[in-house]
Amino acid sequence: MPRKPRSPRTTPPVPLPLLASGVSPAIKAANLAHLRRIEGQVRGIAAMVQHDRYCPDIITQVAAARQSLRAVARNLLRNHLEHCATAALRGSESQRSHMTRELLDLVSKLDR
Repeated sequence: MPRKPRSPRTTPPVPLPLLASGVSPAIKAANLAHLRRIEGQVRGIAAMVQHDRYCPDIITQVAAARQSLRAVARNLLRNHLEHCATAALRGSESQRSHMTRELLDLVSKLDR
């Protein structure tokens, strides 16, 4: 018995990535510099683990890398406040409400 042709599957649309409303060139440059430094720190930490370095030395380097990541997050939050949040807070009540919830969520993530 011949098979019935399949009906085409409907897949949900893939959401477009959100883009920043504006990006400060200075903040972007600082973030990229921090991220390159962090990349080097992480490679260094991996080498320390590989070569059985003293645990407190490795932990010190992990702490330094985490601090650098926090600096990137603070810069991103600053940019978000200066551009994206400012635009949303000037928008409709719905946009303001959404941005308020988003900012509270971001601050709690940074506080962890």
